[in-house]
Amino acid sequence: MSRLPLDMTKKLNLAILFALASIYSLAAQESPSPAPTPSPSPSPTSSPARSVRISFVPPPLEGTISLGIYDGNGKLVRILHQQAKLDEFAIGADALVTKWDGKNDDSEDLPAGKYHARGYLVGRFKVEDLGQAAAPPVEDNATGNVKVKLMPNPLANDERPIVDLGVGFDDEGSFLKTTDGLPLCTVSETPNLIRAFIKKNGEKSVDVWQDDGAVVEQFRISNIDKMMAFDCGDFELK
Repeated sequence: MSRLPLDMTKKLNLAILFALASIYSLAAQESPSPAPTPSPSPSPTSSPARSVRISFVPPPLEGTISLGIYDGNGKLVRILHQQAKLDEFAIGADALVTKWDGKNDDSEDLPAGKYHARGYLVGRFKVEDLGQAAAPPVEDNATGNVKVKLMPNPLANDERPIVDLGVGFDDEGSFLKTTDGLPLCTVSETPNLIRAFIKKNGEKSVDVWQDDGAVVEQFRISNIDKMMAFDCGDFELK
């Protein structure tokens, strides 16, 4: 039997690989989901289950995603994703997909109405522990927030937006956040903090002081401009 020319053999191999990839992708899309487990009917007094599908195209930047749900007054009512990786989202036809159950951060049902989803893709910030500080900065000189000019999102055709950043803390440590409360980046995993301050250090970095009542530590977060904003638009919660 005669052999095929080398270049034709390579083309056939590539065609087979593409065919296998297409079959695998089609099978994954058409595979039926497992049947849901039957559940008792809700009582007349219980609220019906609600689920809102939210899709978005992530900005072209390597990093993590923080996404919030806002009510009609622009108040953050749910931190839907915090420092999430791209593979934590479902992949739709032309966008990433997530779902919201219509509840706030306390697992309480929110009233029907219009809501808005928006977030940030946070690049690789550099967090440096500068060690123990003699004392936290005087509160009058350490602002409660700082203004940072972000990278433009080419998918939104926007200019370089400006965001107000602050520093927050909880039982697990301190974090950079938007001033409306959306966490963006972990600063330190130090528990039992009692206060924290933030101050601008040039155009692309900020200094953070945190106090646990015994020790004051100082941190420097650089590359804070490596961040892009994105918007998921309005939707109706029924």
